[in-house]
Amino acid sequence: MSPRSKTTFAGVIALIGLCLVSCSKEEPAPPSAASKPSVSVVVLQPQDVAITAELPGRTAASLEAEVRPQVGGIVRKRNFKEGSEVKEGDVLYELDPATYQASYDSAVASLQKAEGALPSAQAKVNRYGRLTSNNAVSEQDLEDAKSTLAQAKADVASAKASVETARINLEYTKIRAPISGRVDASTITVGALVTAEQTTALTTIRSLDPINVDVTQSSSNLLNLREAVDSGRLRFSGTNVSVKLKLDNGKAYDRTGTVEFAEATVDQSAGTVKLRAQFPNPDRVVLPGMYVRAVIQEGIAPNSYLVPQRGVSRNTKGEPTARFVTKDNKVEERVLSVDRSIGNNWLVTAGVNGGDRIIVEGSQRTQIGQEADAKEVTIDNATGELKSASIGGSSMIVNVAEAQN
Repeated sequence: MSPRSKTTFAGVIALIGLCLVSCSKEEPAPPSAASKPSVSVVVLQPQDVAITAELPGRTAASLEAEVRPQVGGIVRKRNFKEGSEVKEGDVLYELDPATYQASYDSAVASLQKAEGALPSAQAKVNRYGRLTSNNAVSEQDLEDAKSTLAQAKADVASAKASVETARINLEYTKIRAPISGRVDASTITVGALVTAEQTTALTTIRSLDPINVDVTQSSSNLLNLREAVDSGRLRFSGTNVSVKLKLDNGKAYDRTGTVEFAEATVDQSAGTVKLRAQFPNPDRVVLPGMYVRAVIQEGIAPNSYLVPQRGVSRNTKGEPTARFVTKDNKVEERVLSVDRSIGNNWLVTAGVNGGDRIIVEGSQRTQIGQEADAKEVTIDNATGELKSASIGGSSMIVNVAEAQN
C-alpha cells in the first residue's frame, strides 16, 4: 500500500472513531409509556341478603301405618297390587267371614227374642198398676212386674250390644287401609291363617305427599342466630321459614318446603336440635330414607354486601383481601371482614361501601397505586360467567376462561 493510501485509510478510521464517541455521549431515548392494564370490575351495592344454613337430614313419610288383622281367619282374597297407591278405606284383604256371619245372625236372633219379651212385661206393669189402685193386686206383685220389665229392657240393650259386636267382627273380616298412601309388599298370601293383633304386619302403607325431612342443627348455631336477631344484624322474613332441598345426587328439588317444628330439647350426646320440614311431593320423587341436605332460610341480613369470591384472595396473614378501582381509576387493596359464603359470593361485613368497584378479572396485571382501565361487568351466579354491563338493552356474555386469557 502506498504512503498516500495509508494516510487516507487512517483518516477514515479516525473519523469512524469520532462518530462512535459522539454517539455514545448522546442521551438515551426515553422508554415508551406503559399502557394502562385493562381490568373487569363489579360495582357493589347494598342489598337485603337471605341467610341460609345447609343441614344434613333424612326423609321420612308424613304418615306410616302397619296393617294388622283385628280378627283371626283364613285370607280368602287380596285386593291390591303391591307398590301401588291405595286410599283410606280401601279393602286390602278379605278373610273367610262364615263364622263371623253366623255369630252376627245369632246375635240378631237373640235381640229379636229379647225385644219379643219386652211388650208383655210392659203390659203387665201397666195392668198391675191399674189393679193396685183398686187393691186387686198387691204392691209386691207390682214391684215384681216392674223388675221383670227392667230385666227385659236390659236384655234388649245387651242383645243390641252383642249384635253390634258381631257386626264389627264381621266387618273386620274386610281389612281396610287405615290411611292413603303407597302400599308395600304383602307378607302373607291367599290361604294363610292370620290371628287378631298379630305381631307381624300384613303390609305397610306410607303417605308420601307431603313428605317430611328431619334435620339436625347445632345448639351453638341456634344461639348465634338468636344473638344476630337481637342485635339487628338479622331479621326474620316471615312466620313460615322456607326450606330448599338438595337430593342425594346433588340436584336441587324443585319444590319449596316449610319448617314445621323444632324440638324443645338438645341431644346431650351430640349437642344438636332436631328440626322437621315438610315438602309437597306429588310426583313421589322423594322417598322415605333418602339422605338429603336442607337449605333453611334463617332470616334476612339488611343492607349487606355480596362480594364475588373470584375477586377475593388471601394475604400472607391469611386475611381476605381484594383490589378495587377508585374514583380516579387508581388501584388500591383492602382487607375485608368476611362472614360466610353465599353461592359464589362472600357476605362481607366490613371493608366495602356502596358504589365500590372490585376487580374480578385482571388483578394479577395491576399494581397498587397504578392507574387502570376499568370495564364494568356482572357475574352469573349460576354459571360463573362474566357479563358486560348492559348497553342499549343488550349484554355480551364473556366466558370465564376467555376473560382470564
